[in-house]
Amino acid sequence: MSDTDSHFSALRMGQGEMGGSSDGGSDDNIDWNTEDEIEIEKYPVSCCSREAAGPSNTKLFDHFVGMGFSEKLVSRAINENGQENTDLILESLLTYAAIEDSPQEQQIGIVLSVCDNASSDYEENLLDDSSDFDSDSDSEGIYNPSSEEKKMTFLTEMGYTMNEASIAMERCGADASEAELADFICAHQMSKAEDALLPEEKPLPWLSVDDFRKSKKRKFLRYDSCKRNTIRDKKPMCEDDEPIRLPNPMVGFGLPTDSCSQLTHRNLPEPAIGPPYFYYENVALAPKGVWDTISRFLYDVEPEFVDSKYFCACARKRGYVHNLPIHNRCPLRPIPPLTISEALPMTKRWWPNWDTRTKLNCIQTCVGSAKLTERIRKALEDYDGEPPLYIQNYVLNECRKWNLVWVGRNKLAPLEPDEVEMLLGFPRNHTRGGGISRTDRYKSLGNSFQVDTVAYHLSVLKDLYPGGISLLSLFSGIGGAEVALYRLGIPLKNVVSVEISEVNRTIVRCWWDQTNQKGNLIDFADIQQFTAEKLEQLISAVGGFDLVVGGSPCNNLAGSNRYHRDGLEGKESSLFYHYFRVLDLVKSIMSKDQ
Repeated sequence: MSDTDSHFSALRMGQGEMGGSSDGGSDDNIDWNTEDEIEIEKYPVSCCSREAAGPSNTKLFDHFVGMGFSEKLVSRAINENGQENTDLILESLLTYAAIEDSPQEQQIGIVLSVCDNASSDYEENLLDDSSDFDSDSDSEGIYNPSSEEKKMTFLTEMGYTMNEASIAMERCGADASEAELADFICAHQMSKAEDALLPEEKPLPWLSVDDFRKSKKRKFLRYDSCKRNTIRDKKPMCEDDEPIRLPNPMVGFGLPTDSCSQLTHRNLPEPAIGPPYFYYENVALAPKGVWDTISRFLYDVEPEFVDSKYFCACARKRGYVHNLPIHNRCPLRPIPPLTISEALPMTKRWWPNWDTRTKLNCIQTCVGSAKLTERIRKALEDYDGEPPLYIQNYVLNECRKWNLVWVGRNKLAPLEPDEVEMLLGFPRNHTRGGGISRTDRYKSLGNSFQVDTVAYHLSVLKDLYPGGISLLSLFSGIGGAEVALYRLGIPLKNVVSVEISEVNRTIVRCWWDQTNQKGNLIDFADIQQFTAEKLEQLISAVGGFDLVVGGSPCNNLAGSNRYHRDGLEGKESSLFYHYFRVLDLVKSIMSKDQ
């Protein structure tokens, strides 16, 4: 047995040291996602009057009545959605209000009918923090009222000032939805609070004093819990302040279809120059200051923002920080379908001309319920021809929100897991079987890379490593980077995968075996226990890493998280600092060995 094989045998035997969570519990100690398959029963309020609402929800009732909604609509919304999810109640009220404005409001009664013992019409409460709803081109906001006055009223009733609402509308544009406007103001408020609460710089808990001095320029934003609570307090916004603008269009340093606009050279800061190369991904639509912090920690490398709608038939706005070369990139072949009709040709027969979508929205970790699609079907069946405009708007809002596609006359359905696999560039049945539930498949896919986009960036490695690559994959998920490299024809000599989800580790291991990989795969569970000693052993065993890739959890960054959008200080998204910690250790150990 060779020395290398001996190293790997010892490492595999030692994986038990890494298998637990940071607190010694199971892998599920972190609530990465919410369950998206179970219909959660809601217990309806027994009466529509305020007096009969009971003391438990009187305050909630008064809150929405105080926002200007009628008592009847508030009671209906609470009846239908229960008392726990205020966001769901608010959206229902907005839908009711929009329909009431229509002269045909009586005709839509079937759309708003409420069954006394029905469960929630939507599974929106199952939208986890890692979803990021897109809102440009073919993917507009969920609710888009017809007048600026309504938006101004809505924002002021939420507690924002007229000045904040006015600035948000000016900066985001007249077509922006309330969700976008509120996110704009919220992101600004959070950034203002972060600036005010920035503490004195202290050594990172996992770095020695010497290591900290070497990274002195990098600021580590830490707050105690009481300071974080003040971030949610509303503060006025000045006209001169605004979140960092993302590029529009979001094409990064160039697209394979547009060679004229491609950037072929960039100057990297000296500490960032590889190898080892690194590649980090997260949601583009993060609160203000997040990408500045990520860039600062990752050696001041400029982020590359890309929307995957230029690589496939669904949107996926992401930011990437990497030190890879950017010339001689090439896309995966064959080029995947770029429109819904190309990707899902069976839907063309039933697709109505008033549904003008050509791209699907961002893939989420959960899907619309059967009750929702049944409700839409009943609303459409009342019309032999084209439904009226207000019905069309209602249906299209739900289609964009849940990525519903037409599967029959008046019939909509959510995407199937194998269709999501295809859209994200994974092989068919990549997440199927092996004891993996349908719920877990949606959850894992919703948190994954878009393979075609990532492969375009990683394609420059093919000429650099013709004999194969050694990869350190942090927050591996279902192996998006591994699949991208494999599809590019780059042999995987050694892969060290760190992923807390046992389901995802099983998916990667099954893919590894089914594709007859010849290299070595070692997996670990918890990045928080991925120590310098363990890294030194691994680097000694594999001879160093050529690429460190990863995308830390975006739970506290995504716009869909209304309650814990705490940026990089959030419970899950703060794990970004462990990506930096491990990367910095790899660079330090490898430079010392050289």
